[in-house]
Amino acid sequence: MSKARVPRATRGTRPRGGESKRSADKPGTRPRGGESKRSADKYDLWILIPVLCLMGIGLVMVYSASTNLAAHRLGDNYFYLKRQAFFACVGIVIMLVAKNIPSRIFSRLTYPLLFGTACLMIMVLIPGIGTKVGGAARWFRVGSFSIQPSEFVKFALAVYLAYSMSKKGPEMAHFSTGLVPHLLVAGVFMCLIILQPDLGTAVIIGCWLVILLFVGGVNPFQLAGVLSLFAPVVFWLVLHADYRLKRWWAFLHPWKDPTGIGFQIVHSFLAFGSGGVFGMGLGNSKQKLFYLPEPHTDFVLSILGEEMGFLGIGATIILFGVLITRGIKVALDARDLYSSYLALGLTTFLGLQVLVNMGVVMGLLPTKGLTLPLISYGGSSLIMTFLSIGVLLNISSQSC
Repeated sequence: MSKARVPRATRGTRPRGGESKRSADKPGTRPRGGESKRSADKYDLWILIPVLCLMGIGLVMVYSASTNLAAHRLGDNYFYLKRQAFFACVGIVIMLVAKNIPSRIFSRLTYPLLFGTACLMIMVLIPGIGTKVGGAARWFRVGSFSIQPSEFVKFALAVYLAYSMSKKGPEMAHFSTGLVPHLLVAGVFMCLIILQPDLGTAVIIGCWLVILLFVGGVNPFQLAGVLSLFAPVVFWLVLHADYRLKRWWAFLHPWKDPTGIGFQIVHSFLAFGSGGVFGMGLGNSKQKLFYLPEPHTDFVLSILGEEMGFLGIGATIILFGVLITRGIKVALDARDLYSSYLALGLTTFLGLQVLVNMGVVMGLLPTKGLTLPLISYGGSSLIMTFLSIGVLLNISSQSC
């Protein structure tokens, strides 16, 4: 394994204090010597504060962006706010529980998590079980709630990659053990996601996989070879789907058809332009008045920019920057290789999702239905994000 790409805390780090090497290698081992139990009970404020701030911004913006839409569709201005607040409360409880679960417990659940998630991904494709919205079968309906199983895939794959790569260690440099098995497992889930269809999420998972495998020690030339093989497949999938071609055309030439395929991104531009530096004021957005479709989900950042201006966007980016930077620091300081890879995997997924969502709403990437973590409306995404944050908090507390 290349030392340049292995997290600092995992390259033969010597045990601390009076700990034996054996105890230092086990993340579930209780602290010895001068380390008190209080260190495991601490909360990493560099993670917790940005998360709570972003959640607060999200609740405010979901209400502001959805109030007219909710009143028109459902006769209740507070419909989406109440649901998002409920999901946030559930998510916080899950975060607190996950904070107190040793990260090694998840490694023991690796294969049950993969199997259960795969079953859900298959079931959502079965007519009568999965629910189609806009031609895509991505959700289960449970009463008045929707569950999106592809959100579970991200967590399950992060647990699997961390478990497998930490177990194989230097063998990750070999093609048959480092690249092939991980590519096959992730490939199965990517294919199931493409069948929904959701090519964008599959591509994001592919990019995430390349990053993790590179850090894990896979030969970069092998990774480059895999990318050269899959790029034509993605290109073919884009060419043979009319709606994907339209999205690319809208991305390249948004103003050529501003009332047609460019409608959504053009109104996102108008929202940012109207906001200026200081914004139009909370609640004063014009684009949320049935111009920008679904303003409380994928394009909630556009409404935030219109109402809170460049300052609001800048504050949001800083909060995400602090959170992601701290997540990487937690991965580097983790006591064992498994925890390091798990923290890095969860943080990388979060960072990629933030970058893609912001890139889409600002016209830097083709339109892709992807939520902005902690801010966009969506129960499955919010709850799984809080689960990931809880795991990061646990790993951080163990490295204190």
